[in-house]
Amino acid sequence: MSSTYTPVEDTKTGKKLAGPVGWLDERLGLAALGKKNLRKVFPEHWSFMLGEIALWSFVVLLITGVFLTLWFDPSMAETVYTGSYRPLNGVEMSVAYASALDISFDVRGGLLLRQMHHWAAHLFIAAMMVHMLRVFFTGAYRKPREINWLIGLGLLTLGILAGFSGYSLPDDLLSGTGLRIADGMIKSIPLVGTHVSFFLFGGEFPGDQIIPRLYMAHILLIPALLLGLIAAHMLLLVYHKHTQFPGAGRTNENVVGYPMLPVYAAKAGGFFFIVFGVIAFLSATFTVNGIWIYGPYNPAEVTAGSQPDWYMGFAEGALRIFPPLEFDIFGSTWPLSVLIPGLGALGILFTLLGAWPFVERWITGDDREHHLLDRPRNAPTRTALGVAGMTAFGLLWIGGGNDVIALRFGLDLNSITYFLRVMFFLGPIIAFIVTRRICISLQRKDHEVLTHGFETGVIDRSPDGGYSERHAPLSVDKQYALTSAKPAPAALEAPELVDANGVDAPNGRKAKLRARLRRWYYAGAFDKPTVEEMQHAEEHLRDADQHPVDLGEDFQGVSETGVPRVH
Repeated sequence: MSSTYTPVEDTKTGKKLAGPVGWLDERLGLAALGKKNLRKVFPEHWSFMLGEIALWSFVVLLITGVFLTLWFDPSMAETVYTGSYRPLNGVEMSVAYASALDISFDVRGGLLLRQMHHWAAHLFIAAMMVHMLRVFFTGAYRKPREINWLIGLGLLTLGILAGFSGYSLPDDLLSGTGLRIADGMIKSIPLVGTHVSFFLFGGEFPGDQIIPRLYMAHILLIPALLLGLIAAHMLLLVYHKHTQFPGAGRTNENVVGYPMLPVYAAKAGGFFFIVFGVIAFLSATFTVNGIWIYGPYNPAEVTAGSQPDWYMGFAEGALRIFPPLEFDIFGSTWPLSVLIPGLGALGILFTLLGAWPFVERWITGDDREHHLLDRPRNAPTRTALGVAGMTAFGLLWIGGGNDVIALRFGLDLNSITYFLRVMFFLGPIIAFIVTRRICISLQRKDHEVLTHGFETGVIDRSPDGGYSERHAPLSVDKQYALTSAKPAPAALEAPELVDANGVDAPNGRKAKLRARLRRWYYAGAFDKPTVEEMQHAEEHLRDADQHPVDLGEDFQGVSETGVPRVH
């Protein structure tokens, strides 16, 4: 049996499409563009899927958001509810809250789509946060990707704003409490806070304009900005080429992986349906934001034990644990106990995140392009700073639920607050010290394995009766991966404090500070094994291949209990 190959352009379908495709190619240059980009190679690693989860969650948000837009009415006009949810029949509420109830109980499939929208928002923000942590800990933000880091930070900011504006739209008692907190933060701005609040809310809180304005921002302004930044993020990703973890055959000049078509496109398409299915399962199984439980918003009421969505918990915690602090200047009150932990905490956090790539580059003096990722253990100071930041974030997160924790565990609310005030400063320091020591210990372990091999679990007996355990060398691929994953630090330059005439040099103090920070940044870091050390290791492990047992390619030694680490 034989078969002949027919070029696509000679097939019946190809001949029909030749005219339109040729017409477009002559005017848009699609052939050259497609040939270059559709065969672009992307590396494969599980952590790279975090960005895809965020992307596909955003697609689910767009799909479900279009459906909800057709039914939701953002009016704050008063009405009397007469829908299917009997406990609220006859209750006065806003049209926005009534329409949210109608979507939940009277529109077929409305509750499922509404919950899918909410779960997708949670997953979207969570995936972006974890993705940015991966980028931070592996150093993927370094030159030439600083702008993409800032774009990612902008996406995270807009995602949080989209989430906050979205769960405020139903005008229920819980979301109204969140808007009340936001109003308090705005009014804490000295001199102009009250004017800004009146402008946004259309008068004294809650006014009659905030829901329609949040609605327009939620369905038009923020999604448009998100789409633009996502497009810019993806274009820069293609332009700079994807980062990859060190390994055999991987260098700073190439990318080892699979092409966009057909492999990566098929995998990404399948992954979209996985993300969609997980969100649909969560939405059909677990209730999220049950607005019918809270009732309509009333400025005179507050939901007991009210908690914001998880991504706003750190801001709530900062407000709760900050000590009372305010003063008056010329008849104007400056409520620093709201301004500093509210707007100040958000501003400081995002300013530090945005400035870090440039601060690190100034400290290290490293102006090289980086397309290979770092193992977190090989950048102990950076990793320790990241864990310290996560610790501070987690403590503020706990502070956002201090009342619920006190109630559920029978603890004193004030004691929890005082404890968090102390640990907010002490906890990150402890986390930094412990994390850096762990990273340095892991580096020492890698150095030992490279130079002395790994334990095989086989005991040799010498002629004089002594016992020793036989070691085996790592494979060449693993040795390459470990050594290339440990880039040499930038050379330290001694600062010039005085010139040839003994006069203080310009920026001498700045140079001295930079030198101190550089020594602190690289403190305790292990260098790569020297050529002499590797030659000694080769001599030491020369007879390792004379092993009585076939170790196999995947064998990586035994643990302290004698069990193979990979088996």
